[in-house]
Amino acid sequence: MSPLAWIVLFCLLVGVLSVVAAGLFLLLPMAVRTRLLPHLISFATGALLGAAFLALLPHALETVPDGDTHRVTFAVLLGLLGFFIMEKMVIWRHCHHIDCEAHHHAHEGDGHKGGVAGPLIVVGDAVHNLIHGVLIAAAFLVDIHLGIVTSLAVMAHQIPQELSNFAVLLNSGLSRSRALVLNIFSSLTAPLGGMIGYFGLNGVEWLMPYMLAIAVSSCIYIAVSDLIPGLHKRTEISASLQQVLLICGGVMVIYLTHLLLH
Repeated sequence: MSPLAWIVLFCLLVGVLSVVAAGLFLLLPMAVRTRLLPHLISFATGALLGAAFLALLPHALETVPDGDTHRVTFAVLLGLLGFFIMEKMVIWRHCHHIDCEAHHHAHEGDGHKGGVAGPLIVVGDAVHNLIHGVLIAAAFLVDIHLGIVTSLAVMAHQIPQELSNFAVLLNSGLSRSRALVLNIFSSLTAPLGGMIGYFGLNGVEWLMPYMLAIAVSSCIYIAVSDLIPGLHKRTEISASLQQVLLICGGVMVIYLTHLLLH
């Protein structure tokens, strides 16, 4: 297949399969969802960190022009700052829990159920998927195997996020079917971002290490800023051990996938 076909295929898979998996997850009893969701978040943390440090960052450092690795690490730092600013502006918002503080703030001051949280989450998710599509495209343009690994890491964290989005849309008064349609619609911005990345980055190889650096920033920021703080809410030794094992499991899945593909 051509690089564009790989990009569009995996962007579609990441977006649509994540939404469908989250929709099926919602069919489970609440007690089961409550028990499984922290495990999904722990695994996603490991997958994101594994993709950042074992796949994306090494490729970025290997392909930087003139071997000036400081420019790549500086791009990672700028990317982290950029995602922080975007989150402050509510452009880039990740929630991986049924009860999300940001969603509660969106409800405050509204006199009706749901308030502005429903539309806000759809728009925010669409922008988020668009950006991920561009970053997935950059990974595929460097190496097909790197693109697959990056897509797997993105999908790992998308499922608990889409579950949270479903909860907000349902609380806004939407039916399950309408919430599913809206989430699928917002996920279609991922292949759009993939095509933008493909046509925008094709022929500018010197830019690839810095796009990979932004992808590294994205993975690290989501894991450290959005996922890990939620894990710290459970302080029991047994829960902590489970979290460590699942984080290591996420890292190992990325490592083994990267190893097998090469």
